[in-house]
Amino acid sequence: MSLTEMSLSDVVKRQYEFKMRAFLGVFISMVGVHLISLLFSLGGVSSSGTSSSTGISIDVSYYSADIIVIFTMVWIFITGILITTKSVRYDDFTFVANRLSSNLANVLFLLTASAIGGAAAVLVGFLLKVIVFFLADIQYSTGNSLMGAPAEFFIAVTAAILYMILFASLGYLTGMIVQVNKIFVFLLPALFAGFAVYLGISNVKLAKAIFDFIFAESSLLLFAVKALVLSALFFAGSMFLSNRMEVRK
Repeated sequence: MSLTEMSLSDVVKRQYEFKMRAFLGVFISMVGVHLISLLFSLGGVSSSGTSSSTGISIDVSYYSADIIVIFTMVWIFITGILITTKSVRYDDFTFVANRLSSNLANVLFLLTASAIGGAAAVLVGFLLKVIVFFLADIQYSTGNSLMGAPAEFFIAVTAAILYMILFASLGYLTGMIVQVNKIFVFLLPALFAGFAVYLGISNVKLAKAIFDFIFAESSLLLFAVKALVLSALFFAGSMFLSNRMEVRK
């Protein structure tokens, strides 16, 4: 028996470092997701045009990182689910660990992945503008950049990271629910689809209120509070569910 007693922080640190090495493929897949979303974004998110009797016509195309951010949110959501699978949980048994340390290491990994994914999504958005500027026939362009508007740039990065944390925590909770009972593999999509249909048909006001609460907050500070509180609740719920799962035999 070892005479060295490891603290919880030491165990979490070792598990976190192990997960960062073991899940390198997650970040490689993120690059693939960004490349695919970049291709989808080359056509622009919307466009408009006008012409006059003198023969002058103006076409306006709008390019943004919205599609890239959405693809990245899907990626981090799936990552949150994958990290709860049985094979991943069994990897933690290579350490002298408990469920608390495993959950904390998972949360730290997801927070790191969220920060990297959110920041990268915004940067790929700027790469999109550079590609479009050189490949398309553009006479005039406008937009924010790191050098031209650093405040807007860092607000965009912060907001993207907060979205990633929120969806990572939701994915982690979804994965834990599925691990508790496999029937939720089929039940959760059905419940989500049914709820979405109910909101879209029977209660549009509630749907708009939910959307505005999460996606239409104008204050970054208030949005940060909302996102972090919801994420903390989702992570806490995941930890509670993990304590109800059977131990490894």
